[in-house]
Amino acid sequence: MTEHTTHPEHPVLDGRPLVAGRPVEGAAGTLLAVDPATGEEFGPPVGLVDAAQIEEATRAAEEAFDAFRSQTPAERSAFLRRIANEIEALGEELVDRAVRETGLPRARIEGERARTTGQLRMFAGIVERGDALQPRIDPALPDRTPLPRPDLRLVHIPIGPVAVFGASNFPLAFSTAGGDTASALAAGCPVVVKGHNAHPGTALLVGRAVAAAAAASGLPPGVFSVLFGEGNGIGRDLVSDPRIKAVAFTGSRAGGRALMDIAAARPEPVPVFAEMSSVNPVVILPGALAGEGATELADAYVASLTLGSGQFCTNPGAVFVPSGPDGDRFVARAAEGVARTAGRTMLTSGIAAAFGRGVDALEGHPGTETAARGEAGPGPNDPAPALFTVDQADFTADPRLQEEVFGAAGLLVRSPSPESLAEALEGMEGQLTATLHADAEDPDDLAAARALLPVLERRAGRVLFGGWPTGVEVAHAMVHGGPYPATSDSRGTSVGGLALHRFLRPVSYQGMPEALLPPALREDDPWGLDRRIDGVPAAPGSGGTGGDRR
Repeated sequence: MTEHTTHPEHPVLDGRPLVAGRPVEGAAGTLLAVDPATGEEFGPPVGLVDAAQIEEATRAAEEAFDAFRSQTPAERSAFLRRIANEIEALGEELVDRAVRETGLPRARIEGERARTTGQLRMFAGIVERGDALQPRIDPALPDRTPLPRPDLRLVHIPIGPVAVFGASNFPLAFSTAGGDTASALAAGCPVVVKGHNAHPGTALLVGRAVAAAAAASGLPPGVFSVLFGEGNGIGRDLVSDPRIKAVAFTGSRAGGRALMDIAAARPEPVPVFAEMSSVNPVVILPGALAGEGATELADAYVASLTLGSGQFCTNPGAVFVPSGPDGDRFVARAAEGVARTAGRTMLTSGIAAAFGRGVDALEGHPGTETAARGEAGPGPNDPAPALFTVDQADFTADPRLQEEVFGAAGLLVRSPSPESLAEALEGMEGQLTATLHADAEDPDDLAAARALLPVLERRAGRVLFGGWPTGVEVAHAMVHGGPYPATSDSRGTSVGGLALHRFLRPVSYQGMPEALLPPALREDDPWGLDRRIDGVPAAPGSGGTGGDRR
C-alpha cells in the first residue's frame, strides 16, 4: 500500500504559479491535485496561466539572459548549490506532498530528492572547473607560409532561454529542478518550466526554492518561472514563443513529436531535446541460463519489471530468451514471479488507463500468449502486472509489438538461436538502453556477444553487460539518450555530466582585442581554467601566448 502522512496544508503553498520568480494569480482558472491512490482531489487550487502570462515569463527570461550568462563560474556554481540547499530546507513538507500527489512510496521520493540535489551539486562542480566552456586557443602564426594564421579562440556560450516540461514519473528528478532544469541553469540559460499537472504542489514547492536561490544570488527574476496550463495550449504557446531557444521534454512519443513539429515550424526553428519511448531490449544468451542462472535472472527480471509499477523509461519491456529447456525454465520462473505480484498505484488515472489499453493489445495479438497476470491492487489506479511470450519471428514481423507499454507489462521474445538475434535487433527502433546477459567464461557466449555489440551500439545510448536497465546513475559517464524515438537527438543525454552541453554552442573569436575577449579566453586567465592551446592541454594561468592582438 502507498504510505500517506496527513499534514495540514502549508501556508506557503498557496497555489500561485511563478512568473519571473513572482507568485501571480492564474488568469485562466485553477486545477486541483489528485491523490492517485484514492482518486480524491485536494488543494490548494493551483493557478493556470494565460497566453499573456506565458509571454511575460519568456520576455523576462530573455531580459535576464545576458546578466545570467555573464556570471563567473564561482557565482553560478554557488547558485546551483544554493538551489540544492533550498530544496533540502523544504524538509518533510516536500516529501509529504510528493507522496500524496504521485502515489509513490516515501523512500522513493526521498531518494529522488537526494538525486535532485546531488545532480545540482554535480553540475556546480562542472561549472566551477569550467569544463563546459571548453576554451581553446590557437595563437596567431604571423610568420607562417604561405599564409599567416590569425589568432583564434573558442569558447562555448549558452544558447538562451529554455522551456522545460516536467515529467509525470519523476516529480523531482525530472521535473521542476530536475536534470533538464539543472543542466540548463548550469549552462547559463534562464528556464521556464511547464509544471506537470499531476504533481502541481510539488512543482510549486520546488519552484519557490529555485526562485529563493535566484533572489539570494542577486539574479534577475526572469531566470526562472513555473507555469501551469490546461491541455496542450500552454505547450504550444511556450515552444512557439520566439524568445525560447531550446526545449527539454520527457514523456510520450506523441507529446514529444508534437513539440518537435511546433519547434520546426517556427520562423526560427529551435532544438527539442525530447526523451520519448523505449522498450529497452534485454538479450539473454544461453550460457547465462546454465545452472541457477535461469532462476536468478528470472527473479531479478521480475523485480526490475515491476519496480515502481513499471513506470520507468528504462523498464525492460522486451527480453530475448533462448528457446529450449533453460529458456523454458526462465519463462516459467518469471511467470510465477509475476503471478505473485499485485498492482501498485500508478501516477495518474490516465497512465493507468493507457497501461490497460496496452495490455489488452498484447493479450489480443494473435502471435502472443499470456504467461502470467498478477492481481490488481485495492486502489482505482492499481492495475495487475502482466507477462506475455511471443516467437521472435512474430515479434520482428509486427512493429506494434515493439511499442512501449508504460507500466509493469513485459514481453518475452523466444529466440531460436544466438545467430538470429542480430537481424531481430537491427530491425528495432532506437532505444535508451540495451542489455546483454552472457557467461563471460563461455567462448560461445562471448563470440555471440562480440557479434551483437555493434548492433546494440547502433540501437541504444547505454549498453549494459549484466544487471537490468532500471536505475540511471547520475554520473559523469552516464548517457540517458539514444537514437530516435528513444530521444529526438541521439547526440545528447538528459542525465550525467554531459547534459548541459545540449544548451551550449561554440563561438570562435578571430583577432579579437584582449579587452573584448570573454574572460575564459584572456591571456591572464582570470578564472584559472584548464584550456587547450594549439590542441594541447594547458595548465591554468598559462595564457594564450598569442601574437600581437592590440
